[in-house]
Amino acid sequence: MIPRKWKMYVKIYWVKLAIILAVLLVVVLAVVGLNSLESYYRNITLATMPVNLLMVALNAIIFVFMYMSFMKGGFSKLSNKLRVRGDFVNIKWSDVIGMENVKEEAMEVVQLIKDRARVKKIGGKILRGILMFGPPGCGKTYLAKAIATEAGMPFVSMSGSEFVEIFVGVGAARVRGLFKKARELAYGHGGCIVFIDELDAIARKRVFSAFGGTEETNSTQNQLLAEMDGLQELKDKHGNPAPEQNVIVIGATNAPEDTIDRALRRPGRFDRIVYIEKPGLEDREKLFVYYLGKVEADKSLDIGRLARKAVNRSPADIENIVKEAALVATKNGRDKVILEDISEAMERIDIGLKRKLTMTPHDREVTACHESGHAIVMYILHPTDDVFKISIIPRKDTLGVVWQQPKEELYHESKDKLMADIMVSLAGYAAEKMRFNMTCSGCSSDFKQAMQIAHRMVWSIGMSDAGLLGDYTIIPESQLSDNIKEKLNQETQKVIQKCLKSVEDLLLKEKPILERLISELLSKEELEYDEVEAIFMEFGKTHIKSAW
Repeated sequence: MIPRKWKMYVKIYWVKLAIILAVLLVVVLAVVGLNSLESYYRNITLATMPVNLLMVALNAIIFVFMYMSFMKGGFSKLSNKLRVRGDFVNIKWSDVIGMENVKEEAMEVVQLIKDRARVKKIGGKILRGILMFGPPGCGKTYLAKAIATEAGMPFVSMSGSEFVEIFVGVGAARVRGLFKKARELAYGHGGCIVFIDELDAIARKRVFSAFGGTEETNSTQNQLLAEMDGLQELKDKHGNPAPEQNVIVIGATNAPEDTIDRALRRPGRFDRIVYIEKPGLEDREKLFVYYLGKVEADKSLDIGRLARKAVNRSPADIENIVKEAALVATKNGRDKVILEDISEAMERIDIGLKRKLTMTPHDREVTACHESGHAIVMYILHPTDDVFKISIIPRKDTLGVVWQQPKEELYHESKDKLMADIMVSLAGYAAEKMRFNMTCSGCSSDFKQAMQIAHRMVWSIGMSDAGLLGDYTIIPESQLSDNIKEKLNQETQKVIQKCLKSVEDLLLKEKPILERLISELLSKEELEYDEVEAIFMEFGKTHIKSAW
């Protein structure tokens, strides 16, 4: 009996095999024909043969290029590099760090793939597709590779953008080619996993034009829907599920769920939705242990402190921090990564590299006053965030910065937190006005941030004192009465004015701390967390929570 893998190779390479056989047959016939000619005609034939072969080859190349380009979608041809064997991926389950909750759900998926025959026997439905949603850098591709390794199946990967072309029909042709290759691999190996990264490039809600036509991405998505519907439970001659139909599609996207077309999310296509979130405290500790193990690091590093300092970081962010810290340590002439290197790496990533910029004494004093105002309100009034650094050294597009970090993960934004964000934004303006009786253009970005938060509080989440409940942003502005819009805008301004009054009262009360911070910044240019803490403790100040 012919092995199934041999049959698979014949299916994949039958065109090449046919061409080779045809060429051999032609060569044999040519030799026999030449031997039957007289010597004079044989010599003439041999003399003109190179030129004839050259012309035939040139004509064949031109014909094949034109045919493949305009008749057979040559631009849509898939590369053989797409085929990746599962054992070559070699991402083991233990290599997936920082997503323990998701791993449990993914392991269930692996078991469903492995127990395909048993699921079918009891009447269950075979898993056809898995759709992963989550922020960038959280390990969606890594998890898909781990699923392929654990399931022991070939892994075929493409990005959604690879289906998008300016040529009509190319995307649909590439989808057909992808699934054809996947079925061939499934036939030889008993199954295949297709991974489409950045699925939103071809899976967004379809748009139909007023003239009856559709966008090119619509036809690509339609072909994807048809191919996934075609993964039916066909049976072989023994009544067992046909192996070429055992194709599981895994899609991953950073886009919001409601942007993906509903047709893809219905049962029978992407049956399972997996939500991947940023790692929590325990997962961040494991990630730091894992990535610090890949570099020469100080064994006395407080991993728990690093994890608490890295709130809202993705696994890719933590890997980048460790790599950047190794570069910083090398630059500083150290052979091990220490805490200072990691702190500097975080600063480089978050607030940028320091810039050399000559500032006048007045500009430096205004910047120091502005950042000190931010820091005082942040330290005393903010219920969730903390001051990690104050600097008047130019970075990125700013002349100074207060580097703040949340103390822990928050999944809801309270009114306390949002009001504190507005107050921190207005604190620089208030400090400048109090000290210099004037303000500068550096307040424009702060005003923009404060207005955005206040507008969202009033217009979207019902946090006004006028009882205007509901999300007014979903109503077209033309359908809102002038009276409602005026009330909403008045309430937005009330929120800002209330916050500004609280900030001005606080800064006036804590003017000695303001002057001390300004003096220290003008002298040192940067104040670390411990130095900031010491100054506030000197004046008997601790973090307090506001109540509105």
